[in-house]
Amino acid sequence: MSVEEGTANHGRLLDTVRGPQDVKRMSGEQLDILAAEIRDFLIAKVSRTGGHVGPNLGVVELTLAMHRVFDSPRDRLLFDTGHQAYVHKIVTGRQGGFDKLRQRGGISGYPSQAESEHDLIENSHASTALSYADGLAKAYALRGEQRAVVAVVGDGALTGGMCWEALNNIATSGNPLVIVVNDNGRSYSPTIGGLADHLSSLRLNPGYEKVLDTVKDALGNTPFVGKPMYEVLHAVKKGIKDAVAPQAMFEDLGIKYVGPVDGHDVAAVESALRAAKNFGGPVIVHAVTRKGYGYRAAEEDEADRLHGPGGAFDIETGKLLAAPSVKWTHVFADELVAIADERPDVVGITAAMAEPTGIATLARKHPERVYDVGIAEQHAATSAAGLAMGGLHPVVAVYATFLNRAFDQVLLDVAMHKLPVTFVLDRAGITGPDGPSHYGIWDMSVFGVVPGLRIAAPRDAATLREELREAVAVDDGPTIVRFPTGAVAADLPALRRVGPVDVLAESARTDVLLVAVGSFGQLGMEVAARVAEQGYGVTVVDPRWVRPVPAELVELAAGHRLVVTVEDGVRVGGVGDALAQAMRDADVRVPLKDLGVPADWHPHGTRAQILTDLRLTAQDVARDVTGWVSGLDAQPIEPADQPDGAAAQN
Repeated sequence: MSVEEGTANHGRLLDTVRGPQDVKRMSGEQLDILAAEIRDFLIAKVSRTGGHVGPNLGVVELTLAMHRVFDSPRDRLLFDTGHQAYVHKIVTGRQGGFDKLRQRGGISGYPSQAESEHDLIENSHASTALSYADGLAKAYALRGEQRAVVAVVGDGALTGGMCWEALNNIATSGNPLVIVVNDNGRSYSPTIGGLADHLSSLRLNPGYEKVLDTVKDALGNTPFVGKPMYEVLHAVKKGIKDAVAPQAMFEDLGIKYVGPVDGHDVAAVESALRAAKNFGGPVIVHAVTRKGYGYRAAEEDEADRLHGPGGAFDIETGKLLAAPSVKWTHVFADELVAIADERPDVVGITAAMAEPTGIATLARKHPERVYDVGIAEQHAATSAAGLAMGGLHPVVAVYATFLNRAFDQVLLDVAMHKLPVTFVLDRAGITGPDGPSHYGIWDMSVFGVVPGLRIAAPRDAATLREELREAVAVDDGPTIVRFPTGAVAADLPALRRVGPVDVLAESARTDVLLVAVGSFGQLGMEVAARVAEQGYGVTVVDPRWVRPVPAELVELAAGHRLVVTVEDGVRVGGVGDALAQAMRDADVRVPLKDLGVPADWHPHGTRAQILTDLRLTAQDVARDVTGWVSGLDAQPIEPADQPDGAAAQN
């Protein structure tokens, strides 16, 4: 069935699905038709809104089989990462929400407790579902509840250390738990590492169980020596297992293995899941799938199988409809290559996100100097520490939200050793449609407490290039360079520079020092113009390096009646907090107001919508600033009239 036909006719079976019970009643032939309708539905809907296409096309049959075997929501279905849960949402009656997928008022791109009782875990960071599942299974066992727990984890997520910590505990507890390994050989891009090679060999050798059963049966039927011989020849059995399908690492943990099964055959997956459900202990069901299955544009996309187009795309080609623009990521990627061309000690590290973070550009030019460690941010940080100890300067590129997972490694493995490692944080700040677990609003606060760590927040392409070069020039400690997602605004040149601080706008009056952090530079300029209309003078500065707080920024603060900071990060422990502390330490008593993101879970929507909700727009900030400065009783103090080292207090 074509996409066009599916768009026009998807009603027949798909419109009858209001919950998992409707799928349970269908025949095999009906399930095949439903799978095709779901694929057409997904392509048609997501092509208008953007979202995760490839991962969901790859789990259609797998999800249908799960809902036929298990009884959600009593049985708990947990999706690791969760971006492959669209089919689960469809089966649980949320088709109507896809018209506004990842948009304000529409359904989330990840599981959401607020949407449905069928959703349990909302955290969309990878490699966590098995730990949730372990805890749930233990809780149900202790409470005497007969409820199945099923965790769907991708081969990419299995590269994360938490998965192996969980597997070790799952095997030890022995509780009933079904682990579905959705093995498509990819995370964002092809899965990297020894585990990927291991699973690849399993995919190529599906005959292991048959061979092993034949050996076991033959030995068991041998008179006198059969059963003892079977135990004695355990090593021989292991040899056959390793040669035909090396699944030993799962069974050696004490977890039964079933597979590999064709993840696009509902009947085959259903049979494996029923066997696993009835086993009474932990079982891994290894399902081999193809990311983007059934959609030519996705299957032909070698980079990431249309993992997650950020906006509307053409159904025929899979290409985004919006005109291409210069992205922050592109600027970083190109400048990193230029730096690497000049400096052979510069190497790149990424955690399964070479294309999304731009590290792939360096890999194409210098493949021997790029390391993709899989979904393992903690390992990435400490491996970078080792590279730095070995005389290199690693550049670790991750999304801002994901570096949170490696705080301990940044603190103790990198910073305590004063190692020159540069962490480049893409998607810093409010990112919009992916929701609260993907917002990069924590980094300036969380990492601001790390001794010796310097944090840069460029405002445009020119300062990104400049600050990246400054970061990799640091040789006595770690650095962070953070920037938002999306298109880069036009360069905003400075009037002058005071130490590391760029002065973007000045006035004859020194009423307000507006500290505009990073990409809020342009907002600061708009605020200054609005406040000037009310008769007040605003100096707009970009600190460029926000941690540690530049001494020059404190000096500038001392020359104004009011200091206002505006940042795309949480207020608690953010740039405003840090500047306030620095001013107190210097006995600068100018009042300070800090504007930023409240430490809360903010719903998905566009970046503009969320910033409007948070009153972080030029109009809102200008109104607040005008109100604050007009409430001050003291007259403006010009720098020439001010005593050394002090400022007027109101």
